[in-house]
Amino acid sequence: MLTELKSAATATPTLPIRYSMRRIRLGLGLTLVGFLIFLVGARPDVFLLDRSPVIGFVQIAVFIVGLAILLMGGYLSLMALWKGQRISIAADIGQRLVATGYVVSVFAGMADVFGLGSHVFPKTPYFGMWQQVGFMFGQTLMAIGFLLMIPWKPNQNRASTESETDKGKNPIASNIS
Repeated sequence: MLTELKSAATATPTLPIRYSMRRIRLGLGLTLVGFLIFLVGARPDVFLLDRSPVIGFVQIAVFIVGLAILLMGGYLSLMALWKGQRISIAADIGQRLVATGYVVSVFAGMADVFGLGSHVFPKTPYFGMWQQVGFMFGQTLMAIGFLLMIPWKPNQNRASTESETDKGKNPIASNIS
């Protein structure tokens, strides 16, 4: 009776994990659209839209909006992979790192507009070297956050092998029976 209760309590149903393909496709589509908008802001000469020798306010605003759309798409895609599973603490920390990285990138990119950069208001906002460093630091935080959001699965073969070998070598179980 006691062993039946123990086995019923420790048995976990193994259901196949089905990903929401619609949500993954939507996320990947948003990621692609966000990347294209980001590219228009960062490198408008690729699309024959370059009108200025410097990266000004409009370009900065466009690539920050493109980055936001790109991040929403990545978030949707990665969260769709967690369907049917509980989100880990690492993934939760990753979500916060992505959001923090975006805030750092926005403030680094718009530092001149907010009055924190080297070209404050009457001067034309300019994406300078320190802003680039801050923006890349924010993107690094976002990349680390996305890596933490990936649902890493434990090795199934290793878990089943360990459980089989532990059955015969458990000193407490051998003393009880």
